[in-house]
Amino acid sequence: MQITLDVNGESRTADVDEDTPLLWVLRETFGLTGTKFGCGVAACGACTVHIGGTAVRSCSVPASAMQGQKITTIEGLAPKEQPHPLQAAWVTHQVPQCGYCQSGMIMAAAALLARNPHPSDADISAEVTNICRCGTYERVRRAIHAAAQGPTEGGAP
Repeated sequence: MQITLDVNGESRTADVDEDTPLLWVLRETFGLTGTKFGCGVAACGACTVHIGGTAVRSCSVPASAMQGQKITTIEGLAPKEQPHPLQAAWVTHQVPQCGYCQSGMIMAAAALLARNPHPSDADISAEVTNICRCGTYERVRRAIHAAAQGPTEGGAP
């Protein structure tokens, strides 16, 4: 079936099976490879994107059900010239090791900060449930808190 999706503010069309997960349309059809495949059962969060501003694990959502929804991937979170505060904080706090889970983690954290600009550690633990094999959870927490505080005099969160 042919579907039209609003991805990162752009209308994009794909010819896919009705039950094709959004993850595969984003990666394979549209070439947006920042969204990662991890588990395929919505457990790890590597495939997290925003659907209407809400963090959603794209491996378990049929792309055909997303017509009319605003989809944002890591590529559309912020322009390269002006990274999202979380992206800047990720670099400043040296969050990633292997980096595989980071796109999904940033998308989950961005959705959290949009709803709750000053989350507690408990809020972060409850909302950012993505799995990181490298175990950089403390760095993730520090980066989220730094992004929530805003830029410092040097410009970085």
